[in-house]
Amino acid sequence: MASPQALSEADRRIVAAWAADCAERVLALFEAVVPDDDRPRDAIARSRAFARGELSAAGEIRRRFVAGRAAQGVTDAAAVAAARAAAQASGVAHMGAHALGAAAYAVKAAALAHPDDPGAVDRELAWQLDRMTAEVRDALRRLPNLGTDSAGPLGAGLLMRGALGSSIRALQAALNARFDQV
Repeated sequence: MASPQALSEADRRIVAAWAADCAERVLALFEAVVPDDDRPRDAIARSRAFARGELSAAGEIRRRFVAGRAAQGVTDAAAVAAARAAAQASGVAHMGAHALGAAAYAVKAAALAHPDDPGAVDRELAWQLDRMTAEVRDALRRLPNLGTDSAGPLGAGLLMRGALGSSIRALQAALNARFDQV
């Protein structure tokens, strides 16, 4: 039985474009530090191509770790988080839950880039929520709540703890609140 974190391929294609938007919003933080490394930008482009149906899930599953390797050896924390946002966006082809990982890493990158701005996290989350289409919201609502299913990125791993977990919980709470109002 497939994990509920996987989502259908159609839903993964829908959320891949949103995840790419989230990652692209903080990409400049990585490129300012490592301008000659195009792996995160390529991962975002591949995520968009997957969303358009131009790439297969199988092909992207094999390439999903490439952007994450760009974070290795980088000492700037915001740049690392931005590269990881791109890596998570590229992972959506494999498992839809990675879309929330892309968003969470983008929030972390924005917060790290603006440590003296207490509103940076809230503004980034608001932007992400405003950027969601009805189809993206519907697909993301199909994901289990963070920590309730151990078979994927929303399980007991890195995305559940600290700032990443807080961002995902905030996104999921907002999705549920908006659903209740509809």
